[in-house]
Amino acid sequence: MTAVIISGLEVSASIRNELKARAATLATRGIVPHLEVILVGNDPASISYIKSKQKGAAEVGIVANTTHLPADTSERNIIELLDRLNADAAVDGILVQVPLPAHIDTEKVLYHISPEKDVDGFHPVNLGKLLRGEPCFLPCTPHGIQQMLMRCGYDPAGKHVVICGRSNLVGKPLAAILLQKKKGANATVTVVHTGTVHLPSFTRQADILVAAMGSPGCITADMVREGAVVIDVGVNRVPDPTKERGYRLVGDVDFEAVRGKASAITPVPGGVGPMTVTMLLQNTIEAAERKEGHA
Repeated sequence: MTAVIISGLEVSASIRNELKARAATLATRGIVPHLEVILVGNDPASISYIKSKQKGAAEVGIVANTTHLPADTSERNIIELLDRLNADAAVDGILVQVPLPAHIDTEKVLYHISPEKDVDGFHPVNLGKLLRGEPCFLPCTPHGIQQMLMRCGYDPAGKHVVICGRSNLVGKPLAAILLQKKKGANATVTVVHTGTVHLPSFTRQADILVAAMGSPGCITADMVREGAVVIDVGVNRVPDPTKERGYRLVGDVDFEAVRGKASAITPVPGGVGPMTVTMLLQNTIEAAERKEGHA
């Protein structure tokens, strides 16, 4: 068996075409979705992410403005900026790029974003609504995974989904999304982690296996059931002297070995990654639609 490659780039491109149409509809009513991004410091990965978000926003018809603050900016100054953006009726979505410098309380800052403008989907109000099954902004990476499954013909309904990883960014919210009694969900969900005893005995039960542990190649072929769908969320740098930059990106799955057992698998890069930015753009357009009462 050779696995079908699930391309996040292709799924993302399809969704972005839909978002362009939604933005165009808003434009006929004089509405342009507006995203404000706050970047503190000069973390190279964060700068790269911001550029991809700005490019995606321009592509679909969103105005994206980035406020780049020095690394020594005080927590108070960031919160004062958030107060102004929360109060600005022209702003639909706010995103604070993490990680933040060590002297800043990240949770305090993120929780200060208005839930109505929390397009990253990590405010406690939105997470609480997610758990209850109420309408809310869904966290971007877990929502992107759900969209990939649905749009590529791998409906999780009635399937056993095993999620490797319990982070607040991926594992926990993905479990909450897929547990809902809704279209695109209704799965039986098991969450395993570093404290799980005999972890492979659980992963081998999965119809859909999601790897989000942040450890390169930790999911090996013997841990995967024949014919399973494998979603690799990991993005890890490993040394590679053959590359000009001295490293290459790999996932949490031993890709070459597992693709011989899985029925479908996401690559790294080009799998889940592109979906994360696209779902941020979708949340921003949804915020504009909600504000105008058309969501």
